[in-house]
Amino acid sequence: MGRIAAACFAGTAIEYYDFSVYGVAAALVFGPLFFPTFSPTAGLLAAFGAFAAGFLARPLGSVVFGHVGDRFGRRTVLLGSLLTTGLATVGVGLLPGYDTLGVAAPALLVLLRFVQGLGVGGEWTGAVLLASEHAPPHRRGLWAGFPQVGPAVGYLLANGLMLAMSAGLSEEAFLAWGWRVPFWAAGVLMVAGYALRHGLGETPEFRRVAAEGRAAAPFAEVVRGHGRRVLLVAGATAGAYALYYGVVAWSLAHATGPLGMDPSTMLACLMAAVAVMGLATPVAAALGDRFGRRRMSLAGYAAMVVCIVPYLLLLRTGEPVWIAAGAAVTLLALVVMLGVQGAYLPELFAARVRCTGTAVSYNLGAVLGGAVAPLAATRIAASAGAGTAEWAVGGYLAVVCAASLLCVLRLPDTRQPRRDAKGLALK
Repeated sequence: MGRIAAACFAGTAIEYYDFSVYGVAAALVFGPLFFPTFSPTAGLLAAFGAFAAGFLARPLGSVVFGHVGDRFGRRTVLLGSLLTTGLATVGVGLLPGYDTLGVAAPALLVLLRFVQGLGVGGEWTGAVLLASEHAPPHRRGLWAGFPQVGPAVGYLLANGLMLAMSAGLSEEAFLAWGWRVPFWAAGVLMVAGYALRHGLGETPEFRRVAAEGRAAAPFAEVVRGHGRRVLLVAGATAGAYALYYGVVAWSLAHATGPLGMDPSTMLACLMAAVAVMGLATPVAAALGDRFGRRRMSLAGYAAMVVCIVPYLLLLRTGEPVWIAAGAAVTLLALVVMLGVQGAYLPELFAARVRCTGTAVSYNLGAVLGGAVAPLAATRIAASAGAGTAEWAVGGYLAVVCAASLLCVLRLPDTRQPRRDAKGLALK
């Protein structure tokens, strides 16, 4: 289990490094480089629109990789998704800007982002299924929580390298080539991740399904037999994505734009908060084994509704300590829910269609939350104007989290009694 958890954690860290480095670049440099003829607000919207293209591709990627996972195995998903996302990320780093290619530059940027999203559409599901289907039932939450740490580590790697480039180079050098270095580094990480995952074996659950009979058309079977649950899981996931990207993407753009905060300082604040989030994730995952995944999800969403507006109001202070503390508390509220997802969502679907059901519902929620949130928040802030933008955006994110809480209320609790080595229930 240690080796499997390490491989799943490393893979999700690499994949979300690729995805996160794009989000930071969209907030900091893609507007002037790829959309220079737009106004600052319109350029930011266009950059976040390209950012959203990766999320729009994720449901398609989830159908493709879900089919692969249910028909050919979870391990195949891990390798294919890693290569797809890694190659697209390196491609972004090699892409000339608008001054060189004209309108072809933003078009290719959107295309590469779309390919990135295809790969990420299968990555998370493959990782949590490999971990959870190998784990003993009473420790499933703990082991499935390790892939959940990967996104935080990937974010820290992406932002750390981007921060080093922006702080160590002049503004001209950073815009000319410095922002590309984190994208090029994705190629090295991709090769390392492939080597780590190549030797992994299949899960006992998939071997059992393969022996008993695999689903001929997993997506069709999910739609027919689990359609309502797919929609509920998507709704339950959307709020987490909306809040996360509201904190790490929109607030970065807002603080460094209208509020005039130094980009390096704001990045450092968010990195500190995400580090706290990563450290707390295994704790939340283990608590899910004890108290139940559904109960933890409900508590997390309730805390998110309470925390998001105060955090956004702290941006006005311009004080790094207060901003970092507010972001950390908000992301800790998110972790209470996020930490148990790796075990909870797969438990909601039958093993023969588990990869497809989990991937489609999770990535549909990512579109509803992650793709829409930065765009909606930017538009809401522009309409609200100075002085009320933080209240307006915070209210929007709180409503999304409350709606997700209602979806969780409609989902079942999957907690099972602990069992000893003989299979007897433990009190």
